[in-house]
Amino acid sequence: MAKEKIGFIGLGIMGRPMATHLLRGGHPMVVYNRTPSKVEPLVALGAEAGRNCTDVAERSEVVISMVGDSPDVECVYLGDEGVLVGARPGTLLIDMSTISPVVAVKVATAAAGNGCPMLDAPVSGGDVGAKNATLSIMVGGEPHVFERARPIFELLGTPVLCGPSGAGQTVKACNQIQVALNFIGMAEALVLGAKAGVDPGIVVKVLSAGYAQSKVMDVRGTRIIQGDFEPGFRSRFHYKDLNIIREAARAFQCSLPASALAHELFSAMLANGWGDLDHSAVIKVIESLSNVEARFGE
Repeated sequence: MAKEKIGFIGLGIMGRPMATHLLRGGHPMVVYNRTPSKVEPLVALGAEAGRNCTDVAERSEVVISMVGDSPDVECVYLGDEGVLVGARPGTLLIDMSTISPVVAVKVATAAAGNGCPMLDAPVSGGDVGAKNATLSIMVGGEPHVFERARPIFELLGTPVLCGPSGAGQTVKACNQIQVALNFIGMAEALVLGAKAGVDPGIVVKVLSAGYAQSKVMDVRGTRIIQGDFEPGFRSRFHYKDLNIIREAARAFQCSLPASALAHELFSAMLANGWGDLDHSAVIKVIESLSNVEARFGE
């Protein structure tokens, strides 16, 4: 049976490898990005180029978006050249960006008014997970819609239905709290060790073998002490996520004191011009406060 044609909008660090997996998984595709040069590698693999979001929707049975923030998602779906202008009733819409749960529900409600089922499906795993198709996919929406999308999700990673519309984004906010605090805890441990004269490589080795071990340490620990902050997930995007977390905390009257501290530390990253570094670079803020660098041989 022929696989559904997928329109993919947003071909950045995450979107490009995700779209590539879907194309190689046998789905005919039409792709669009605001920067036209980012479309070319997918076209070279056999995808069609879309003129705008409306054009993508008109030519697709499923539309997936992977863009930066809540206003971007609203523009993609609700704008004058947006997906809902071109989508036919029954077109499956999947937003895999990380945005506000409130905006996710708003867009899904508008999509339902056009006869289009929609899922919010943010991901975790960074560029490594996107490249290796090992993403954790947190999905909000109706169970029968999730089942339709499951074969698509499984080409990208492991999907879990978290609840109705907005639930995927809520769980992603929870995920980003944990990731931020893991990076900050690791940064403080490395800085304390370096300040006391312990080789950061020893700290990473020992902590990785015990109860302090974490996925972020496995993926980024060695890179941090090598001074490698090439982005898998840019700090400015995690700062955006922490803003979403603060908004959600206010909406649900939830006290999140450690998340508030994380927000301030990531705010300091942007103030220092480090917003395009990997989110593990939050250690640079902790290092500057203690006047030390936690690097190999230092």
